[in-house]
Parts: sequence; C-alpha cells; structure tokens
Amino acid sequence: MIKAKKSLGQNFLIDKNIIDKIADIVEIKNESILEVGPGTGNLTSSLLKKKPKKLFVVEKDDQLAKRLEESFSKEITIINKDILNLNENLLSQDQLIVFGNLPYNISTEILCKWILNLNDKKIWFKSLILMFQKEVADRIISNLNSSDYGRLSILTNWKLNVKKIFDIKPNSFSPKPKIDSTLLFFTPKNEFQKLKNPFVLEKITRIFFSHRRKMIKKPFNQLFSNNLRLRNKLNIDLNLRPQNLSFETYYKLAREYEKLNG
Repeated sequence: MIKAKKSLGQNFLIDKNIIDKIADIVEIKNESILEVGPGTGNLTSSLLKKKPKKLFVVEKDDQLAKRLEESFSKEITIINKDILNLNENLLSQDQLIVFGNLPYNISTEILCKWILNLNDKKIWFKSLILMFQKEVADRIISNLNSSDYGRLSILTNWKLNVKKIFDIKPNSFSPKPKIDSTLLFFTPKNEFQKLKNPFVLEKITRIFFSHRRKMIKKPFNQLFSNNLRLRNKLNIDLNLRPQNLSFETYYKLAREYEKLNG
C-alpha cells in the first residue's frame, strides 16, 4: 500500500462519486488532457474512460510514477518531474484541459507560475479544473471589499475567469486533511491589461498588501513618489485600504509603473 508523503502535501482523492463528478465537468473526448498530481491514479482511471485523445500526467513522487506506469502501461504519458520545473508550453501542440488535485503546500505557487508565465500569443490550456484548500480557494475567488480579497484574487482575475464548482469534505481523501477543499474552474480571458513584465503586478500587490489594514498612502508614495497627476488620472483616494481598490485599478497601476520605470 502506498503511503501519502506529508512532505509532498499528498492527500489522495478516494471518493468515487466525487471523482466521477470531476471527470464529468467538461467534455474531454478526443481532447488532450494534463493531470497534475495523479497520486494513485483514481481520477486518471476515470478520465481514461472518457476517451481523451492524449493524457499526460505529472507526478513528482518516483514511487507513485512507477505505480502509475504499472497500472496504465501505454494509456498515459507519465512525466516524473516537479510541476514547478516543467515548461507546459512544450507538452503538446494542442490546448490542454488540466485537472489537478494540487499539493496543498505548493498550490498557490503552481497557479501563480501559470499566470505569470502565460504566453499571451499562445495559451497552452483551454481550461483548468483545480482543487485547493477551501481557505485558499476563498482567497482566489474573493472580490473587492472582502477580508479575503488580496494578491491572489487580483493576480488570478488578471488573466483568468474563475468560478467555484463545489466544496469537498475531508473524508473524500486519504489521509483525511483537517480542512475542506474546493474545486475551481478557470478559463483564460481574451482581453486583459498587457504588461511587458508580469512580475510588476506581483510587486505592486505585494507592496500594497504588506500592510492591508493601513491606508494606501504609504505604498502609493513608495511606488509613485506621491504622483498627483497619476492619483487624479486613476481617481485614487489615498485614504482607502488595499482591499478597497478594484482589480482594474491594480492592473492600471502596474501599467503606469511600467511606463514610469521604462
């Protein structure tokens, strides 16, 4: 029996009902699929029944990768690597539909990597169906003026549409996590604020949200040297707090920062 490794954030999905629901979210017949963190292959098996054109699985754990090879032989392409070190653009000429029971300890890192490194001219995925800890998912889907609103929701909404599918209870996993999980569905946006360096948005939000309960006057001045013209152009009230600024305001601030800094 395979034992989950805490160091890799492993929690294997074992609830057949939930597994089949996930596999049914989108039509995958004749589509190219990427599964991240297949673990013991429970979802993999369900996906194969839907007759995809190709199924890639990324599994970092050597022992699990070997088991997957034994279980599925030539039905899948196994990539025994860390997903954080993988260039997804090189996997397939087709746009991929991605399924992922993401390791909790690196789930936000994976999502941020995909957003920040997204090639605007050739987007490598058609949709993302990803599982997160519920508290992380709540931050991803949060909106303006809420306590969960912050860097993660701003970054996500920059290039992706996102909606919640459903919550999943701990007893659907082995070992049982201590918290609920949430499945989210993402699709790429056709229109978004273009930035030469996407990491500028990451910098802007990091500085603004470093003191989320304080007014934005200090971070604004730190980044823009109390630029009155910019304040008026974007109609920004410096007495507001970071969670009171809209998605679009942050994207415009990132664009203005690029202009001012060459």
